[in-house]
Amino acid sequence: MGLTIAEIAKALGTEAFGDTALVVDHPAEPGQAGANDLALAMSPAYGDALKSSAAQAAIVWDGADWQAMGLKAAITVPRARLAMAALTQAFDPAPAPTGIHPTAIIPDSCTIGADPSIGPFVVLAEGVRIGDRCRIDAHVTIGLNSTLGDDCWLNPGSRVGRNCHFGSRVILQPNAVVGADGFSYVTRELSNEERAYQSMGRAPLTPPADGKRHRIHSLGGVIFGDDVELGANSCVDAGTIRATQVGRGTKIDNNVMVGHNCIIGEDCILCGQAAMAGSGVLGDRVVMGGKAATKDHITVGNDVVMAGASGLYVDTKDGMFVMGQPAMDLPSYRAREKGLRRLPQLIKDFAALQKLVPKDGASD
Repeated sequence: MGLTIAEIAKALGTEAFGDTALVVDHPAEPGQAGANDLALAMSPAYGDALKSSAAQAAIVWDGADWQAMGLKAAITVPRARLAMAALTQAFDPAPAPTGIHPTAIIPDSCTIGADPSIGPFVVLAEGVRIGDRCRIDAHVTIGLNSTLGDDCWLNPGSRVGRNCHFGSRVILQPNAVVGADGFSYVTRELSNEERAYQSMGRAPLTPPADGKRHRIHSLGGVIFGDDVELGANSCVDAGTIRATQVGRGTKIDNNVMVGHNCIIGEDCILCGQAAMAGSGVLGDRVVMGGKAATKDHITVGNDVVMAGASGLYVDTKDGMFVMGQPAMDLPSYRAREKGLRRLPQLIKDFAALQKLVPKDGASD
């Protein structure tokens, strides 16, 4: 899909120079850009590659001498990554509605909004309600009495369980699962994990009289606010009695696990392989780096950043930057790591001092 330089600048909310009627087909990296491409050179580091390319138009950094680079047109942006958001949206418009595929199974009790796109082999359960302009791709299933707001997009193979309720513009990437039963079981007497926690490892664990796990069903469903996105192969489990909740604008990466009864605030980011154990709470704008994890039943404050692979086991105040296993504030973590790096030399120094002390304790 071709766009003029003027149209792109308008989408980015910025200024264009030169031949603004020039049409480009798609964005490209400077080193690979052809004559019909829009080169992305938003940093001086890309200047040499841009000069040697065949591109006639580019997005460049503020102050760049675009004419000296042989360009016919240029767009300047103050913040590169923010420009990428608007640019990629401009080149990836929503497709026209396709209607309902004849292989889709939709009971009479379902409600479908205006301009739907419902693909092959979609299966809706009784009582499902879908808002306007929703896109439900092939092989998606939606469970009993679940609802979708307007402009939602469920990619192929994604699954929505019973009693799940989405706001508008929710996106599920392929094979995401929302509303599966939580990992929740109980033994007749105290389980091994309960006894281990009670004794803190001070007593050996003996076989229980009855180790059978009794399944606790999940009746609470899931609630997503507007503009939530769930990555491929990620799972958000249903609550036991009340709903698991994900706040407006939160983005969840691929291969992430959110346990039953969790509450996630607004505008959070959960990166790949992050995991929340059941009944955890995240405040607003929390960032969980890749492989970061939280213990069950803890509360993480607003604006907390967890570095990758952090393990958080206690409640955390607002605004902290934590890392490590167990996670701690950054200054404490760095002090600990510096101490650990010095430990081998300290051991050597101590051993050398011991050699200077007579074995019988006598002094000269």
